[in-house]
Amino acid sequence: MRYLPLSDQNRSEMLAKIGVSHIDDLFQDVPESARLNGLIDLPNHQSEAAVERYFANLSAKSTAAGSGPFFCGAGAYRHHIPASVDHLIQRSEFLTAYTPYQPEISQGTLQTLFEFQTQVALLTGMDVANASMYDGSTACAEAVVMAKRVTRKKKAILAPGLHPHYAAATQTLASTLDIDINERGCRPGRDDNVIDHIDDDTACVVVQSPNVFGEIIDLAPIAEKAHAHKALLIAVFTEPVALAAITPPGHQGADIVVGEGQGLGVGLNFGGPHVGLFACRQKLVRQMPGRVCGETVDANGDRGFVLTLSTREQHIRREKATSNICTNSGLCCLAFTIHMTLLGDAGIQHMAALNHENACDLADRLSAIDGVELVNDTFFNEFTLKLNRPAVQVVDALVDKGVIGGVPLSRLTGGDDDGLLLVCATETNLPEDIAAYEAALKEVLS
Repeated sequence: MRYLPLSDQNRSEMLAKIGVSHIDDLFQDVPESARLNGLIDLPNHQSEAAVERYFANLSAKSTAAGSGPFFCGAGAYRHHIPASVDHLIQRSEFLTAYTPYQPEISQGTLQTLFEFQTQVALLTGMDVANASMYDGSTACAEAVVMAKRVTRKKKAILAPGLHPHYAAATQTLASTLDIDINERGCRPGRDDNVIDHIDDDTACVVVQSPNVFGEIIDLAPIAEKAHAHKALLIAVFTEPVALAAITPPGHQGADIVVGEGQGLGVGLNFGGPHVGLFACRQKLVRQMPGRVCGETVDANGDRGFVLTLSTREQHIRREKATSNICTNSGLCCLAFTIHMTLLGDAGIQHMAALNHENACDLADRLSAIDGVELVNDTFFNEFTLKLNRPAVQVVDALVDKGVIGGVPLSRLTGGDDDGLLLVCATETNLPEDIAAYEAALKEVLS
């Protein structure tokens, strides 16, 4: 529906109906210091046609990920999504992702969510998964809050290599809930053994693998130390395809596994929407946020699906709720589930192998260039380069040569640009893309 602005008469009638004389009266409870003084610095209104043309010209300045060699990752990944995924999610049966309160008329929605949960549990190596979160960063934050409820302790350790956006989201939520965040920084290959910081006051330790630099972390010894102090290990991932190539976190002792599902079925979509994955051990299921769909039988003994657990504020007294999440990323869950179903077990393992092979080829070629150093020894499809020039400058120069070369670390941390560049290769990168990157980077650094 197009936006149709109200007339002055419409506004006057609405204000009179609710008994106020001016629109400012609606904001009397907002402190003066928090109110905007004057108009927002935006252009005056224009016709619909003029606005459409303006934004069309603005969007034309952007470079689409599929228009050339593209090597960005850092939490959002470009994979090939079969055309059938978009075709199926547009069917009329899936037009709404609203909560399936009435199971007798929501069997299709409930079954897709049940299948989604099953796939996430298998992928992560965990016992149970919920019917999704908003995205990976908020899932990480919710996991820390859950750990506080379970352990009744309030110290959370964020290991080096946790994506800075995930750390920031966790800090934001923790600041309102009396949780002490012990953040160990964000540097590749830090000589900062997170195990040494786990003690009896620790509620959880949050470890990402592969981490933001692409390094693969052995979670088992961290889990062992955490459990010895009655703390939980929260394993984080940003690239779901990686779980088809490395040992799943659940098989390494993780208690809660959270991450981003965008890489399967959802696409980059100019930055969103995403879908958060959340799985845990069976014994913790009643403390898990969000909702869980379960399988049952109806009065005739036929297979059916229901909303089994939903400890949200809409269903339970507010102080008893596990989360204030009011819905789930239903359409993104569906896209994830369809893509996973199309791939199957063998397909996603083959896809993961292609990702790793392309990344190895790219890393070998780029690290052989003068002025380039490969920082990490282990990686899946993403790795970190140390350049002899500021990474932002190099990325800008590569863009001029038609190559989107990666994400400067400084863009994520807000710190100084020290030449660290995060580079990702997926199955979408053809041999000619890798060759073009190699040639362009040689020229830029020469």
